[in-house]
Amino acid sequence: MNIYEFDVVIKKHDSINAAFIEFPYNAEEKFGIKGQIKVRATFDGYEYQGSLAKMGHHCHCLGITQKIRKEINKEPGDIVHVVITKDNTIRTVELAEDFEVLLEENKDAKIFFMSLSYTNQKKYAEWIKSARKIDTKGRRIKDSILMLLKGVKCP
Repeated sequence: MNIYEFDVVIKKHDSINAAFIEFPYNAEEKFGIKGQIKVRATFDGYEYQGSLAKMGHHCHCLGITQKIRKEINKEPGDIVHVVITKDNTIRTVELAEDFEVLLEENKDAKIFFMSLSYTNQKKYAEWIKSARKIDTKGRRIKDSILMLLKGVKCP
């Protein structure tokens, strides 16, 4: 497995509070893939699972979330040490048991949920999991089913 290790400047997205790094190699040559490339990365040692993608740029980029930037105490303009490897694991999202039960009862919602990307499935799971109160969790589960039935990609 090839390992790509480099130091790079964190770049800021033009219009939103988002940041990314540019992959300094030709990703298509290195990975043999034209589109998105699933990768495992570390930013100054902080582990992350994501995808290299063109995102309208001249090269493949990898997003660096606000949470990661806070953890490593870095912002756009700072240099970060990055290690990237191709991720061949199958990505699955762990769902709350009550959410799984309702998905089974609502086939259309389940079909749409299963068609979503790993990232959007994860957003639903995290939104439900982050509820502090049981009634909030229950409400979010019911709201999730309704949103899925309406074709909403993420809460």
